[in-house]
Amino acid sequence: MGINIGWLDTLEREELRARVSGYLDKVHFAEGKTVKKGDVLFSIDPRPYQAIVLVGGIAVFRLPIAPISGDRAADGRGARRISRRESKGAGGDGGHADPQTHRPKVSNSSLDRISSPERASPCLECFDAELRNSPEDTTTTHPSIMSTITTKDGTTIYYKDWGPKDGPVVSFSHGWPLSADAWEAQMFFLASHGYRCIAHDRRGHGRSSQPWDGNEMDTYADDLAELFDALDLKGVMMVGHSTGGGEVARYIGRHGTKRVSKAVLMGAVPPLMVKTEANPGGLPIDVFDGFRAAYLEDRAQFFLNVASGPFFNFNRPGAKVSQGLIQSWWMQGMLCGHKNGYDCIKAFSETDFTEDLKKFDVPTLIIHGDDDQIVPIGASAMISSKLVPNATLKIYPGGSHSLGDTSKEELNADLLAFAKS
Repeated sequence: MGINIGWLDTLEREELRARVSGYLDKVHFAEGKTVKKGDVLFSIDPRPYQAIVLVGGIAVFRLPIAPISGDRAADGRGARRISRRESKGAGGDGGHADPQTHRPKVSNSSLDRISSPERASPCLECFDAELRNSPEDTTTTHPSIMSTITTKDGTTIYYKDWGPKDGPVVSFSHGWPLSADAWEAQMFFLASHGYRCIAHDRRGHGRSSQPWDGNEMDTYADDLAELFDALDLKGVMMVGHSTGGGEVARYIGRHGTKRVSKAVLMGAVPPLMVKTEANPGGLPIDVFDGFRAAYLEDRAQFFLNVASGPFFNFNRPGAKVSQGLIQSWWMQGMLCGHKNGYDCIKAFSETDFTEDLKKFDVPTLIIHGDDDQIVPIGASAMISSKLVPNATLKIYPGGSHSLGDTSKEELNADLLAFAKS
């Protein structure tokens, strides 16, 4: 492998960013991350040959590299410490190695913490050479640390693909400003029952790239359609939560149900969140203007306030508060691109899904908590269940907006029963 990556300080990251400005479709950085010694893990994923740098378990840096041979661990996967000497070249004389011969060996451990007191500077000439020679495969259809597709507009969409590959497919669309991680409990449960579970990070969210444009429902739905096409998914049971419910509705409205067998809308934003003359039960625009103002003023604190209060109903008397859930929500939110998260507020609150819901022609289960403080049930599920032909409505008494966490066992059982029906 013709590149060395160790822990990177801010200046090094900026130098790398400048070097790869022409390869932004191949290399992605998570914004707002300062990589510190002792925090970084380096891993090699042999298919499709990507170097991964992780901070606190989050992939903040990925680099497609050309295949290597002969010196990879037996299982084709591994990680290692990178030393200053190796970063200077094969002979340790300060020169740069040839990309085809500068190949550090890979240990058998799957991940190895970088603990050397010396800083490992990247070999930038090798970095450039590997990028120029790296394969152009933009779709990863096998288990991988970074399974991604690249959409028509060049956006990288990350996805998880769990469970047996020949099992019935269930897709999951997450809420704002989260990522596919929000669905892990449901994915693990259904995958353990023989279902192939796929969840993506919406553009601008999680591990997907952060494009300036396209942060609206039409493009969200088109991205999902490209993922379905790339993986050639058929008979999919689509599950969407909150904003993800809008994504599912808009997908069916724009792309139909040729790849879809069933739909589940949980705590979903359709048909329309904002109050209008035609939607008098919606929330005033001032509510969402307040979201935007708080987001711009201090989005980190805003996210903390949402997670510690209304999202999980932790602000209700007698609530069993989980600091772990609060921190997980906050972490997922902070990985969202700043503009992407800002734009998405308009997307989930002001998009009218009425006509999309009327186009549903597959069995549909609508699930909602009657104490949902984020998407009140009256202007959402109660109306959607009447717009979707032959929909089944299930109300969770006292249920929060995040039923996947606060009513996990009941939701898992309901999803499994509906998938089997």
